[in-house]
Amino acid sequence: MASSLKHWDVEDKAFWESTGKKIANRNLWISIPNLFLGFAVWIYWGMVAKYIQQLHLYNTELFNFTFMNDEKPYYAVTPTGEIGSEDAYRALMYLLPAVAGLSGATMRVAHSFMVSISGGRNVKFMTTLLLIIPALGAGIALQSSDTPFWMFVILATLSGIGGGAFASSMSNISFFFPKRMQGLALGLNAGIGNLGVSAMQFLIPWIITFGAFGGLGGEPYEYMQSDGSIGQMWIQNAGLVWVPILAATSLLAFLFMNNLPFHKCGPTPVAVGKYLWLSVLALVGAAAGVVLLLIPWGDFPKLLKTVLIVLVAVPVTLALMRFLTPKETKDNLKGQFGIFKMKHNWVMTYLYTMTFGSFIGYASAFPKLIDDVFGVYRVGELAGEPTGMSSAAFIWIGAGVGALIRPVGGWLADKFGGARVTQWDTIVMIAATVGAGYYVSLAMKSEEPQQYFVPFLLLFILLFATTGIGNGSTFRMIGVIFTKDVRGPVLGFTSAIAAYGAYLIPMFFAEQIKADTPQYALYGFAFYYATCLIMNWWFYARKNAEIKC
Repeated sequence: MASSLKHWDVEDKAFWESTGKKIANRNLWISIPNLFLGFAVWIYWGMVAKYIQQLHLYNTELFNFTFMNDEKPYYAVTPTGEIGSEDAYRALMYLLPAVAGLSGATMRVAHSFMVSISGGRNVKFMTTLLLIIPALGAGIALQSSDTPFWMFVILATLSGIGGGAFASSMSNISFFFPKRMQGLALGLNAGIGNLGVSAMQFLIPWIITFGAFGGLGGEPYEYMQSDGSIGQMWIQNAGLVWVPILAATSLLAFLFMNNLPFHKCGPTPVAVGKYLWLSVLALVGAAAGVVLLLIPWGDFPKLLKTVLIVLVAVPVTLALMRFLTPKETKDNLKGQFGIFKMKHNWVMTYLYTMTFGSFIGYASAFPKLIDDVFGVYRVGELAGEPTGMSSAAFIWIGAGVGALIRPVGGWLADKFGGARVTQWDTIVMIAATVGAGYYVSLAMKSEEPQQYFVPFLLLFILLFATTGIGNGSTFRMIGVIFTKDVRGPVLGFTSAIAAYGAYLIPMFFAEQIKADTPQYALYGFAFYYATCLIMNWWFYARKNAEIKC
C-alpha cells in the first residue's frame, strides 16, 4: 500500500464511510501502541530512581553517586566512606525523572510541527525506532553500579524522545477523524497511550525479579525486601525489556501507517532527514535546559530557577528550528508559528497544563514520593529491619485510572461541552489535591506514617482520575476552538508546554522533600488549579463567554 495518501477529506460523509473510516482506524490502532511505548520509556526513570535508591540504601557502595549542587558536593556517601545526608540522596534521585521530563517536554516543541514537515507515518516509526537507544543504553548502564551519574543524565535526556511523541501523535490523529468524532479518537489515542505509564509501573517491579535475558542481562544485585529477607534484583531489565517491543512496533508503523496529502513531506529518505535534523535541534534545546539545571546558580532561589529553565529551553528550541532549518522547512514553520499570536492558544496551554501536566508529573514522581513519605528504608537502619512496605503493589493504579478514564473525558465533552466538563472536573481536582496534601502532612509528623497511606492513596487515585477526565475535555475544547489549519500545531504546542509537568513536579517535590514539607508542593498545585478554574469560567464556561465550547 502507498505510504502517502493522494486524497483525504473526512468531513465528506461519503468519503468517510467508503474509504476514510478504515484507513483512519488502522492508523489509530497502530499509533496507540507506539505512543504507549513512548510514554513507558520516557517515564520509567521514576521507577529506575526508586530502585537505584533502594539498592543504595541497602548497600551504600552501590550507585554511590557524587554530584555538585548549588553549595557543596551532593552525596549520600563520600568517596572516603563518610555517611552523608539521606535527604540529599533522595533529592538527587528526583533529578533523573526531572531531566527526562525536561527533555521530553522540549522535544514536544519540535514534535508540535513535525507532522506537517515529515509526515505522520515517518515521524511515528522513527520516534519509536530511536527510543531503542536510551532503552538499550539504560539496560547496559544499570548492569554496573559504578556507572557515573552523568551517564544516567544523558540517557534520561535521550528518553525524552518518547515524551516528544505525544505532540506529533495527537496532531497526526486529529487529521484522520471528522470533528464530530475527534473527542473519542483523541481520547483513545491519548488515554491508551498514557496507559504506557501505568503498564510500565506494573511491569518493571516484576521483570526485575528474574534474569529474563540470561547472560546478556548481566548479574543481579542483592537488596533487602519488605519482609526483611535478602532478595535479588535485575534492575537492568527495566531498560532491556522494551528493546524488542520497540523494534516490532516501529516496523508496524513503517509498514501500515500513512502520510496525508496536505503534509508536504516528500520521499521517505528526505522526510526522515528533516525529522532527524529537527530532533537534533530539539535535543540541543533540551541539553541547554539540562545543563542549566545541573550547574550551580549560587544563592538564586531554587524554585524560581526551576521555572526559568523552562523559559530558556522553549525559546532556544524555537529559535534553533526557526533559523537552522532549510528554507522550505523555515517557510512551513513560519506559517505555523502564527499560533503564538493567538490569545486562545495561550489560554488553552495554561488549562491543558493543569490536566496533562499534572498527570505526567504525578506519574513521574509518584513511585519515589510514596517511598519518601511513607517509608521503605532509612539510612542508619540499613543493618536492621525495613521501616515500611513495598510500594510496587500500588504505584501503577493512579496512572492506570488516569489513562483509562481519559476517553470518558472526551466522550463527556462531546456530549455536554468541554468547558462545562473541565469546570466541574477542576473543582474535584482542587479538593483531592488539598486532601492528599493534608494526609501527607500527617504522615510526615507521624512515627507510623503507614496509617495514613490508604486515604492518601484513594485521594491520589481520585486526583489521577480528574487529570484524565480533564485531559479529554480540554483536548476536545481545542478541537472546537481552532480551525483545521492551526489545530495540529496548537494541539502539539499545548501538549509540549503541559509536558513540563514531568519536570516541574518532581523538582518541586525534591525541594520540599529536602525541607521535610512535601505537602506544601501539593498545596501550591491546588492554588494553581484554582486559577485555572477562574480562567476556564471566564473564557469558555460562563454565560457570556467569548467562545462556548
